[in-house]
Formats: sequence, structure tokens, C-alpha cells
Amino acid sequence: MCAEDRKPAKKTCMKCEISMCVQHLQAHLTTPVLLQTHPLTEPMDLCGNTKCSQHGKLLEYYCLDDMTCVCVSCAIEDQHRLHNMKTFSTAHKELLEKLKAEQLILQEKTDDENVSLEKWEKSEREKLGGCSVRLIEAVTKLRDISLTSVQSSVSARMVSLKTSKSSLEAAQKEKDTFRFLQMYSQVHQDVEKAKTVDLRKGLEPGSHRDKLVEEMRQNGEKMVKQASQFWGSLLTLVDPEHHQELVPTGSDLIFEPQSLDPGMSLSKDNRKVFHNSWLGQCCATLLICSTKTASSYQRWVVSLPVESDWTIGLCEKTSAKNLKDGAVYGLCWEDKQLSSLTTRREEGSQSSTSQGLKVQNTGTAKIGTQLVTTSALITYQGENGEEPVPRPEKVEVLWNFPASTLSFFSRTGQHQREEIITMKLKVSINNWDLAPFVQLGKQNIHSTTQQQQWKCSCGKDYSWDGN
Repeated sequence: MCAEDRKPAKKTCMKCEISMCVQHLQAHLTTPVLLQTHPLTEPMDLCGNTKCSQHGKLLEYYCLDDMTCVCVSCAIEDQHRLHNMKTFSTAHKELLEKLKAEQLILQEKTDDENVSLEKWEKSEREKLGGCSVRLIEAVTKLRDISLTSVQSSVSARMVSLKTSKSSLEAAQKEKDTFRFLQMYSQVHQDVEKAKTVDLRKGLEPGSHRDKLVEEMRQNGEKMVKQASQFWGSLLTLVDPEHHQELVPTGSDLIFEPQSLDPGMSLSKDNRKVFHNSWLGQCCATLLICSTKTASSYQRWVVSLPVESDWTIGLCEKTSAKNLKDGAVYGLCWEDKQLSSLTTRREEGSQSSTSQGLKVQNTGTAKIGTQLVTTSALITYQGENGEEPVPRPEKVEVLWNFPASTLSFFSRTGQHQREEIITMKLKVSINNWDLAPFVQLGKQNIHSTTQQQQWKCSCGKDYSWDGN
């Protein structure tokens, strides 16, 4: 602001877009109107970055959801109107506290003795070393059993060859006709026996060979398993994102049916769903519940039926019996196509949209706010351009609480997995009480199909839909 005798700036006024020395700053500090409406910052080089590029108004608020500065029009009228807005001072204070908390977390990781390169290398070598040692021991044991047994048999066959050789030499040296003819019968037997010897053959048929073959099969299966574990450990070390060992989900995870057709039933441990195919297509919605409390993440793996459509992911507990009434984040296989489902809040009075299905909000949002669930086809870049993702037979789901993400993987082997999609959840913003779920079949199947009663010859009544 100094035209002459320029002095160091003390503050910068974001509204006036000018920096001031101590003397010129006095008006902003003593005039109540300026003090209340003109935000001051530390001296900064102004390049037009204090005004909204869209509305041309002063940036006064911070959107915590999109992590950007916005003007009052953005906060009230445009895309940020339903977001978590804070004044600069409040946002500064809250984010500073967040950084301090994150710093403590990182400090704990840094202080962890396992973080050092030497400790990490020693730990990984021990893990891989254990696998490799067990593999080498299994291979050595299998080799020794095979060689020892066959060696004994080959040794016996070599004795026959040596015996026949000795008999031939003795007969050729015998000059007396009578003694030669007397010994010829034995020499002939030894030679004939030697002619049948094949050193390349394995063990002679019998109980001993059968027992040995069974023992080798058992040891061979162990060797293959240990080789697979060692190979998987190497893949996990190099590419952990796509090569995590398929660990069975805990027995604390069970299905809790919200709706179950008559043709469907649960196993005794509530971890399998059975379906009578002769009753036609069936529909069920099940929550996945746990008897344990998860701290930072929850993981579950579900084997899905080939003949049925399905949806897997997170839904609001209060709307589990009718997914259209609440928020849904999930992976959907329907009509031989894989798609993602996401829900957001949107203001409006219409009940439907071309992008997805709108349903009236059952939460605590303002009147006129609706939930919009959109579906997006999942594709990958193939030889012929964009191609649909094939149906996964086994899906692994990882719900990361701190990161607010939901990831879906297709399990293709004991150590192989391919990421299908990762979604960002807006749970903390909307206060949705989400829970893992699986839906089999199409949920609206009973709303479009009339149920009929059929009486079996045994006297029992059954529901059927004509199929």
C-alpha cells in the first residue's frame, strides 16, 4: 500500500487484495466494519487467488468434504450446499488438530522397531526361510524314500546279472563233458533270469510297492502345498495388492436373514444358503453380522451362485428388507453384467432420474432431500476396446473404516486377487448406519409375479410362481 518509502507488510487484506505495513493497517484494526468483514492474513503475494473463479466473490469458507476454499454462493447455492462447511478460522483449528492426531499415528509407526530396514529384512527372511526350509525338507524326504526303495530293488537285480556272469564264466572254463552237462541246467536258469532283468523298471508289484506309492503321494501333496505357500509368500512380498493369501473368514461372521423365500434355507452355522432350484428363481436379503467388534476394518469373502443375480456390499440396516428405501454401496451382477451401486443425497421433488433410482430419504435431511442410487457398468480395456468385467465366482470385500473406502476383489486363487473397484464412502457426512449384506436374486421379483399355492400329494402346501 505504501506508494513512497515502502515498508515491510504486516498483514494482507483478502477483500481489499492489498498488503499493508503497520501504519496503513491501523484503519483495518480500528474500524469495526473493516475488522468484522475484511479477513486479514499473514503477508502474501496476491495473484487473484482470493476470489472465487466461478462467482468472483471473496473466498470465506472451507469445504471439508472437497478440501477447497469456497465463496458464500458456492456454500449456499452450488455443489457444496450439502457439504460440511467451516469458516477459515474454525477449519484451520480442526484440521490442525487432525494433523496432530495423524502425526501421533505416524510417530507410532516410526518408533516401531519393525520399521527399520534391518528389522524388516530379518523378519521377511525368517518368514521366507521357514517356507523354503520346509519345502527343501519335503523334497529331500521324497527323494530319499524313492531312491532308497528303488536302489534296494535295483541292487537285487544287479546280483542276478553278476550271478549269471559268474555261471557263464564257470561253464566256459569247465573242460569235463559230464560236469559241464550237470551244471548247464543251473547256468541256463541264471542266464534266463538275467535276461529278464531291466534296471530301468521300478519296484516289483506287491504290497511293498503299493505302500510306498501311497506314502509318496502323501508326501508329494505336502510338498506341493509347501511349494505353493513359498511361491505365494514371494508374490505377496513383491505385489501385496494383488497377491494376498486367501485366509478363511472368521467363524464369528454369520448370515442374518432379512427376507428369505420358502425355497431357501440356512445351514446350522448360518454361514451357507441353500436353494431348491426346482422351486424356480428365489430371492433373499441377508446381513453379514459379526460377534466381534472390528477396530479399523472389516473383511468378508463370499462364494456366489452361478445361476442367480446378486448384489453384495453395504446397506443401511433400517432398509435391509427393502434396499430401495436407503443408502447402498455395492457390487451388482444382473443380466450377465457387473456394475457398481453408489448412493448420494440430492435435493429435488422428482421421484426418478435417468441416472438411477431416486427414493425419498428416511433420515434427518431437510425436506425435499432425496437419496439417489446410481448404477455404473464396470468394464476393462480388452483387445476389442472396452469390455464388460466377467462374473467373479468368489468376491472379497474390504471395508476400511479410517479411509472410508469399500474395496471389492475377485479371488482367482489361493494367493491371487484382482481389484474390481474401490468406492469412497460418505458415511460420516450423512450419518448412515451401514452393514454388510448379500442379496440373491432380484428384490422386486415378488412384486411382479403372482404367488400361487400348490398342494403336494403328501398333503403339504407350497408357494410357487408358475416356473
